[in-house]
Amino acid sequence: MAALPDDSWLLSIRPQPARVTAEEYDALPEEIAKAIEIVDGYVVYCAAPTPDHQTAGRRLANLLERHARAAMSKGHECLTVNNDVDLRLRDVPLLNRRPDVALYRCLDRERGERLRAEHALLVVEIVSPGSETQDTTDKLGEYAKAGIPHYWIVRIDGTGISAIERYRLDRAAMLYKHIGTLMKDEPGEAPVVSNPIPITLDWAELQF
Repeated sequence: MAALPDDSWLLSIRPQPARVTAEEYDALPEEIAKAIEIVDGYVVYCAAPTPDHQTAGRRLANLLERHARAAMSKGHECLTVNNDVDLRLRDVPLLNRRPDVALYRCLDRERGERLRAEHALLVVEIVSPGSETQDTTDKLGEYAKAGIPHYWIVRIDGTGISAIERYRLDRAAMLYKHIGTLMKDEPGEAPVVSNPIPITLDWAELQF
């Protein structure tokens, strides 16, 4: 976890006297909620992403959204793609993550439906120098236990997205199985994946 700035408001709540509840989290202003995650009821500070990290997330979200629209035009249920979206994995003790990119079933806006694990088809985390353990171990287990069908771990280099590790949920064990790693420098045509929707990974679209 990244060190907190000396003037951070989060310092005033450490150590936490009690776990944050779902009701307390829901009452937070958006500018605070988007800067934290809640793990087992405790606040985890989210370091601001680098410009390259943000660009990679936006490029991947754009690519996924294009393919989601294509899938919907062929009869697939309504889909949404978002960056840095609030995702509720568990209410008690509260577990709230903000994946870099998420592909999920459309929510009922009129009812104010919250994004939960059962809506998500794919979540993506882009690895930063300080997030290796969280992305490859902690979140790998959390997303699987929550029942999210697909998880991608994305790595970047100086030119854009360089590799995508793909995981699929084994529902019997509620664990992810690694089903392959796609590398941008592999020869041949752009790779195509069939799940959770058909996606052609054009590496040129994922470069800075």
